[in-house]
Amino acid sequence: MKITDRMFGRTRDGRNVVLYTLTGAGGVEVSVMTYGATLVSLKTLDQSGTPGEVTLGFDSLEPYLDVHPYFGATIGRVANRIAGGRFTLDGREYRLALNEEGRTHLHGGNVGFDKALWGAEISENSVVLSYLSPDGEEGYPGTLEVKAIYALTNQEELTFEYLARTDRATPVNLTNHTYWNFAGDGTILDHELQMSCSRYLPVDANLIPTGEIQEVSREPAMDFRSTRRIGERIGEVPGGYDHCYLIDPAGESGPAPVLRVRDPKTGRGMQMWSTQPGVQLYTGNFLDGIRGRDGTRYHRHTGFSAETQAFPNAVNAPHFSSCVLRPGETYHHVTRLRFSVE
Repeated sequence: MKITDRMFGRTRDGRNVVLYTLTGAGGVEVSVMTYGATLVSLKTLDQSGTPGEVTLGFDSLEPYLDVHPYFGATIGRVANRIAGGRFTLDGREYRLALNEEGRTHLHGGNVGFDKALWGAEISENSVVLSYLSPDGEEGYPGTLEVKAIYALTNQEELTFEYLARTDRATPVNLTNHTYWNFAGDGTILDHELQMSCSRYLPVDANLIPTGEIQEVSREPAMDFRSTRRIGERIGEVPGGYDHCYLIDPAGESGPAPVLRVRDPKTGRGMQMWSTQPGVQLYTGNFLDGIRGRDGTRYHRHTGFSAETQAFPNAVNAPHFSSCVLRPGETYHHVTRLRFSVE
């Protein structure tokens, strides 16, 4: 295992941004920067032993400072959507930015954790990023101490680990928003996907869960319990996949199996485990030709995200598992990824 670092640029107010690269013995290379605690790049070997990029992103810092589709970012204080940008907690109503077409609060607001500059420390096989979110930031109550840890093992496993503590009750739902494409180019519609999820959350026109919990067996287009192409039935899903799936419990402590995905052309693939109750499958439905790494245009379905998390809008849905963190408690989220080639 080797960790190197270099300057990646400066924010527009002149603060230094550092890029850390973790290189494993088996060919996996991960680059993470302090701006947004962002996964900038991940390279793995294909069937011929050639390393290749499997994420969407940019070559330099500057585009990350502008509006973009959260490429690789750590999302918080609350990932996904909050209906109407408001919630009531312990008898008090809180109002948040409506940063998604004036209808919903998305991914922490106008200046979420993806736009913060994080502190960083290096350990033997990990980069530990830290951020102090002040009381009232983006409308959320409580001062929140957050850590995001990226660790790479010699078994070609990358772990995202999130820790948080608060001095007042507040909703917390952290995730990573990497877009994956194991083919390296083109769309992800031919990727073969299997998910350990027998239920999902239907959504309304604003992509907010309706509150219903639906069995995937009743909606064939939503059922990935057996391996099939992502694009096989995507035309039956209005707009494409942007839904939270409930992760089936593994029956034991520790992270549960979430999914496995493979690109048949390159043989590259990934398995995922997580301690979270849900995973948001998003198939890049709103990618609109933004210019990314090496000048590549990222169009619709160029990448997919699998965001492990609490259920969307859980703070307004009492029958969903709670996403509220209280003083004296520790938020702890672990998601593990294993990369392979077949």
